[in-house]
Amino acid sequence: MSQPPSRRVPWLTGLLAVAVAMLGSVPGAGRAATLPAAVGGQPMPSLAPMLTRVTPAVVNISTTTRVQVRDAYFDDPMVRQFFGLPATPRERVEQSLGSGVIVDAAKGYVLTNNHVVGGADDISVTLQDGRTFRGKLLGTDPATDVAVVQILAQNLKALPLADSSALQVGDYVVAVGDPFGLGQTVTAGIVSALGRSGLGSSNSGSSGYQNFIQTDASINPGNSGGALVNLRGELVGINTMIFSPSGGNVGIGFAIPSNLTSEVMAQLLAHGKVQRGSLGVQTQAITPRIARLLSLKDSNGVVVTGVADGSAAAHAGLQPGDVLTSLNGKPLHSVQELNNAEGLLPLGSTLRLGVLREGKLREVSATLTAEKLASVDGGQLDPRLAGVRFSELSQSQRNQGWYGAAVDAVQPGSRAARAGLDAGDVVIGVGGQRITSLHMLRGLAGVNPRQLVLVVADDDGTRYVVVN
Repeated sequence: MSQPPSRRVPWLTGLLAVAVAMLGSVPGAGRAATLPAAVGGQPMPSLAPMLTRVTPAVVNISTTTRVQVRDAYFDDPMVRQFFGLPATPRERVEQSLGSGVIVDAAKGYVLTNNHVVGGADDISVTLQDGRTFRGKLLGTDPATDVAVVQILAQNLKALPLADSSALQVGDYVVAVGDPFGLGQTVTAGIVSALGRSGLGSSNSGSSGYQNFIQTDASINPGNSGGALVNLRGELVGINTMIFSPSGGNVGIGFAIPSNLTSEVMAQLLAHGKVQRGSLGVQTQAITPRIARLLSLKDSNGVVVTGVADGSAAAHAGLQPGDVLTSLNGKPLHSVQELNNAEGLLPLGSTLRLGVLREGKLREVSATLTAEKLASVDGGQLDPRLAGVRFSELSQSQRNQGWYGAAVDAVQPGSRAARAGLDAGDVVIGVGGQRITSLHMLRGLAGVNPRQLVLVVADDDGTRYVVVN
């Protein structure tokens, strides 16, 4: 990432030069207070030349979503009939603003966050030059909060993707986006930390797979989906969330690494969804009590509680009671770390696992294979669920304590979509019936209740979805 010595001017030198110039320009000095044009015969450093190449590739994204207005009383068909109310449910229109990054000028591909465009009925993309185009959603991945939108436009500018694995703490980065709808804004800072995970629920609506870049470059609402670039103007991350007690920037922001976004984008364009690998193993954190039961010296690692037949873990010889102590040569500290490896690494990746069994430590290798999850079209269960695809929960979701049936896809404009059902939701109940698996959901086929009420959970909590 370094530049030739003849072109490189350390930031500290530049800042010191500014300070010296300002201190020297005191009243009575006989000259105006001006900044020096050069330091040591070299031009003062500026981000402006780099930003002239970057900013045309960062766009503003605005969305509108039509959401049904729910009322337990007036949603009853008998009440509607009695008062002569229309059968069409009332709706409200929600609008939101975010940012995006053009990464392929020829095809008009725009990277952004799932929470910016996921579930939107209309997407508008506005370029820096003022042109506005309708965006087409090509795919989203709620688990990593990545989405790909396409616009049909000429003379686009795209950002090249950098190798985000080469980032180091202390590297200078620049965030570009549209905070608070003010218009395109640039902020600068450094990489504060790498590999952040376990942050819990965020405005992204997902806490499944996390490997964030942390930065102190100011990121605020509206910056989501915008660019985090290095000093060469290359994309190193997609800004996605902040940590803030007040809702504003406090110097702790997070971005999804470019290596991850490019892998997710490739799968979304090829398959329409992300195909994730699985070890087929259930694990649990090691508490002090479990450590005593297993005669362990400490609580490091995770304990295997189940191994699926025919899975990668079974082929590797893992057994319930094994303690996984390391992952690819690094200490394994939590179940979240193992989930991240399964969810973020490409299919076919080989994981080296340190295994402690009966006091003896050894290393085994396991290859991530595609997890085969049963699915069913919602229309087969109830006509009102046409356009919805349900599936079994993944092993990773079950490891995190989820139960129910996953919502894989929701067709835009369908009854379920208008009711507020989103891809990534988990159905945990239908009416008064608790749903713990796809098999239980299938058992409700043909029941056709008068009012179809789904109990739905996501990272933000539990809600009711009434499908008319």
